[in-house]
Amino acid sequence: MGFFDWYLKCIKNHYADLDGRARRTEYWMFYLVNLIIVIVLALISRAMGSQVLSTLYGLAVLVPHIAVAVRRLHDTGRTGWWLLIALIPVIGWIWIIVLLATNGDQGSNQYGADPKEGVA
Repeated sequence: MGFFDWYLKCIKNHYADLDGRARRTEYWMFYLVNLIIVIVLALISRAMGSQVLSTLYGLAVLVPHIAVAVRRLHDTGRTGWWLLIALIPVIGWIWIIVLLATNGDQGSNQYGADPKEGVA
């Protein structure tokens, strides 16, 4: 599965899906593609002299970004409310990055089956 396929999976299949679990690969590939698109749109917006494209894109991906982050936290056995820790300046941001980069629980947990089980 290519890195853009992970992005499309989050957008098409799990747009506002807060149930289940997301692998680290799913979250970070979504984040990577999203970052690339944001940079390209920022350059286009600067050339146009308007922030409309960047703003519309940001609003469009806000829900899937929150949803994949919640599912990523579910994979580590934490509730999605842990995302609020990012509201604490600097330390909260570092903490949430560590949580999102932590390896998920092996086997099933209270949020569902291990997303790696079907992968060879």
